[in-house]
Amino acid sequence: MSQKPLLVIVGAGPGVAAGVARKFGSEGFRIVLVARTERTLNGGLEELRGRNVEAYGETADAADPDSLVRAFERIRAQYGDADVLVYNVANIVRGNALELSEEQLLQDLRGNAVGALTSAKQVVPAMIGRKSGALFFTGGTISLRPNPEYASLSIGKAAIRSLALSLAETLSPHGIYVGQVLIGGHVRKGTYYDPDRIAEVFWDLYVRKDRQEAVYQQ
Repeated sequence: MSQKPLLVIVGAGPGVAAGVARKFGSEGFRIVLVARTERTLNGGLEELRGRNVEAYGETADAADPDSLVRAFERIRAQYGDADVLVYNVANIVRGNALELSEEQLLQDLRGNAVGALTSAKQVVPAMIGRKSGALFFTGGTISLRPNPEYASLSIGKAAIRSLALSLAETLSPHGIYVGQVLIGGHVRKGTYYDPDRIAEVFWDLYVRKDRQEAVYQQ
């Protein structure tokens, strides 16, 4: 098995996840992308391998704990324990709080926040055992200033921010770093919110480990 460190990204896609995968891959990491569909995985893997990055893929539904657990079991069996986890899932549904049904909120929370806890639980035991590792969560400034037209996402990002801060306090004594990037705009190539620019923030947090969150906005 390769001695390169392993990064697992849950919620792979062409935005932030792709930028983070490119950056960490260029720094010598093996990459495992986890996405809901093979189609999403194939595009990301093709790009990474074209850059000579050792990259693999697994399918899983972040809103389904059993699906995530099975995916991580396969990852551990085939590639070893994760050195870094990035949880990058967002179920984006437009609607204000009064338009939001209880069922929709619960479903969105499964992906927006609960899946983050499930994912963390899959990698933390090994990290505690070796007293090293890092967890990252893709957040948004919407967690600080809710957007009333995206009530469910606002609630979800607030929840994952709270989870990340709680995990940071719990895991710090074990030598595990927990960080998050709160993104303040629409991620799009060629703009201030270019995925590669955002990926540099993730890498800076990983290298420095000097703060629990970074706000990225103009």
